[in-house]
Amino acid sequence: MSNRDKRYELVLNSMMLEDDFQAWCDAFRKRAGQAGVSAQTLELCASHLRPDPRVLEKQSNQAEFTLTISQYLERAVTDKRIRKGRARFRDNRALLNGISEKFDVDPQIILAIWGLETDYGATRGDWPVLTALATLAQSGHRASFFEDELIAALTIIDAGDIAPAAMLGSWAGAMGHGQFMPSSVLRFAVDHDGDGRRDIWGDDPQDGLASIANYLAAHGWRMSRPCRVEVVLPQGFDHALAGRQVKRAVADWAGMGVQLADGSPVPDYGEASIVLPSGASGPAFMTFGNFDVLLTYNRADAYAIAVGLLADRVQGGRPIRTRCPDDLIVLSRDQMRELQERLTAAGYDTLGADGFPGPNTAAALRNYQRDNGLVADGFGSGAMLDHLRSRD
Repeated sequence: MSNRDKRYELVLNSMMLEDDFQAWCDAFRKRAGQAGVSAQTLELCASHLRPDPRVLEKQSNQAEFTLTISQYLERAVTDKRIRKGRARFRDNRALLNGISEKFDVDPQIILAIWGLETDYGATRGDWPVLTALATLAQSGHRASFFEDELIAALTIIDAGDIAPAAMLGSWAGAMGHGQFMPSSVLRFAVDHDGDGRRDIWGDDPQDGLASIANYLAAHGWRMSRPCRVEVVLPQGFDHALAGRQVKRAVADWAGMGVQLADGSPVPDYGEASIVLPSGASGPAFMTFGNFDVLLTYNRADAYAIAVGLLADRVQGGRPIRTRCPDDLIVLSRDQMRELQERLTAAGYDTLGADGFPGPNTAAALRNYQRDNGLVADGFGSGAMLDHLRSRD
């Protein structure tokens, strides 16, 4: 399709979207009013509640990440980001330490989330959030979720925290230094500088960083405890024990032969799990309660590992010792769907084939691996898919 044809298609889609949107908007304004949004705010924001087909295009064309944990960490925790983090910590030492003392959250963790989410405030997003959320609420995937977030965004404006035109963020509605969705702003944003506004959007990061800390504290963060440590597993380790659903005392893991990556004993930080984000051939981590807290911020194991690693590296810690093999292939969504279909056809039901590697797929895959004399780590790699294909 030529650029001209693409522009024509975009204009045509926009016109069609406008027709449906107005009817939805009229009904939505009634629902928002019933939810407590004032008539004054609805009138103030009316011009921002409009469709933007570029948002739907973004949603339907999200990049698919097929990276090993080693590749992901190399992109997320770069030398540049580590150096910048050290500089930002020096520049904001008093602020970060003050927030840490108030909320009992380690300052380097607050800094690491700030660094991963917005490059320490440099890229907070420039999409009009009301327009983005209205578009997604009217015709996007998970429309009801985004309608709730749109009502939350209007409630924030109702409270006087920000003007409609200044509410900028990502195309999906995440905002500010910590990239909070509007519902999280309502629940966890704080006015740390005492100016009467919870301003997570502006250049001054005070309220944004304190809001990150408040979020973590509210979800059970424990000060001076790690979220994860890199470990080595002994020969013959039962990989069916890996996964966040299995929690054991550190002493129990030690009794099986699990050690820190340098060979020393793992300190007792409470109940722990063994996480293998890229299967048995990649690095292994022992995770603790703070890891689960980070997963409420972002559900990806790789994200939580990256937060902990960046926090460590800013303080002079070592990089991950174990690297994934260069020939390890992470499956695309279509390939994962094929693996699920082949597993189910072979008698190992994954309870659906949606292309996402959830616990049902991992359990089915472990059973298949165990029955075929393979390492039962439940990780769907390219080699695993080839093994299933070879049964044809």
